[in-house]
This record gives sequence, C-alpha cells and structure tokens, in this order.
Amino acid sequence: MQDYINVAESVLANNLFMKQDEQILIITDTELKEIANIFYQAGLKRKNETVLMEMTPRLKSGEEPPQTISEAMKAAEVVLCITKHSLTHTSARKNASSAGARIATMPGVTLDMLKNGAISADYNEVVERTKKYCELLNQGNQVEIKKGDTSLSFSIKNRTGIESTGVFQEKGEAGNLPSGEAYIAPIEDSANGTIMIDGSVAGIGVIEEPLTLEIEDGKLITASGDKGKELLELLGDGDGRKIAEFGIGTNNKARLIGNVLEDEKVFGTVHIAFGSNKSFGGETEANVHIDCVIKNPIVSIDNKEVIFN
Repeated sequence: MQDYINVAESVLANNLFMKQDEQILIITDTELKEIANIFYQAGLKRKNETVLMEMTPRLKSGEEPPQTISEAMKAAEVVLCITKHSLTHTSARKNASSAGARIATMPGVTLDMLKNGAISADYNEVVERTKKYCELLNQGNQVEIKKGDTSLSFSIKNRTGIESTGVFQEKGEAGNLPSGEAYIAPIEDSANGTIMIDGSVAGIGVIEEPLTLEIEDGKLITASGDKGKELLELLGDGDGRKIAEFGIGTNNKARLIGNVLEDEKVFGTVHIAFGSNKSFGGETEANVHIDCVIKNPIVSIDNKEVIFN
C-alpha cells in the first residue's frame, strides 16, 4: 500500500502542484473509496488539510453529483474526483473551475493505472504534444474521420480546443488524470456520415466486434454491432445522442484497457463522444457523456491529413 501512497504523493506534487497551505477535497463513491483513501492518506502525509466526501455512484458519466458535493467543490482549492463515472463534463465541475478550483477527474481509475500506463508518461512531452494538436483544432474549420469504408465529417468552426495534459498549475484548470488529449466541441448539428468504432466505449469497455454508427445532422441515428443497442440505451432517446466531442489522444504511454480514462488518451487514436458538452464550449446539457474510441483512423482537418508522430 505504501507504494501506492508514494505514487499519489507524486501526483499531488507533480501534476497538481499542491502547496503546503492548500486544502484538498476528494470526491468518491462506494465503488472507488479504496483508491480515494490512498490519496486521502497521501494528503495527510503531506500535511495538507484533506477532506474526503463519499456519495452513491452515479449511473453514467456526465450525471451531476448531489448538491452538497457541488457546493463543496466550489469552496475547495484542489479537487480530486475519484468516482466510477466521470464528473468531468458536469455543471458541478464547471462551476467549481469557475470558482478557481484546480480539478483532476479520475473516473474508473484502478490500482494498476496508478503504477502503469498513462500515469507513467513524461508529462513534459504530453504537454508539448497536446499543445501541437490543439493548435490544429483551433486553426481548423472542418474535420473528416475515415475508418475502413466509413467516413464522418463535422464542423469545428469558431470552437476552441481544450488541452487536457494532466498537469494543473493555475486556478480553474481541470481535466482527467492521467491524461493526454486535445479535444473540442463540434458544431452540434454539423456531423453527418457513418463511423466505425473499434477501440472502446465508455461504460462498455473494449470493443471485440466493431460498432458502426450512423450520424445525421449531429444526432446518432443507429448503432449496429454487438454492443450497439447497449450504447443507445446508455445515451437515451434525447439530447444524449447529439455529438458532443472530438478528441485526439496524445499520451504515448496510455494503453487500450477498457477504461475510457486511459483508452481515450492513447496516442494514435481519436474519439468522438455524445451527450453533454456545455462544460467545454458546446450547447448541450444531457446528463450523460459517452466517449467512443477509434484506433488508427485517417483524420483530415480542412482537407489536410493529420500526422500522428
């Protein structure tokens, strides 16, 4: 256990840049309280004022936490969200960031992920690589993703890319930990085409039989394949089916393991998501956010192919 506490101490020092006089709030649920306690012990060992709050697990990523937790997040200086499902794209996270909290979300993190894979990356390299791909997004207007005989295109015109580096130094900075992605909210009604998902899906895991998604005017219409019905059920019938995100993985140590926290960071993959995106520049609030990872796609921005190297 001490090895894990040492890793957690390193994360607090080198990813969150914890100062001695800062207070840390750890949000967890009954599913991940064991891992949350590791960070709680690390905070105490560093002699930071450390508070641990436990809630009932949310049913899906993007679902809001209880109001009590939302208010506590706004009052904290540093927040760790160690929960089964992601709080990244919630109003609670957005409001806490606006209040100045530095927030790292770690949905579904495992003990293995604390020692191997994305967490072990050289984060100076991750920062540089993420900035490079985010600049491509910020300069672009139209994106096309090709995979096999499928193709999906959408507009990102006048939307702002987000650098999720896993490093949080300034007030209000937030994102996944471990991390490594450049992402953006597409224009909600602009996506058309079909796309093959052959990596993983949040809440489902690694995909053994690829899914083919049909998207029309920004909304997911059909999802074929073994897990297609399950994906549609996760998203519901309403705004959860709207395209929400396009992301590029930038962490060369990340692995495809069936946990979207790490899967979507794999360098050489991209992902699209459906549901909420208002927390990062979009217009949709859907109380759900589901990411779908694509391995080794051909991506073009304004008809220029994006090179992964």
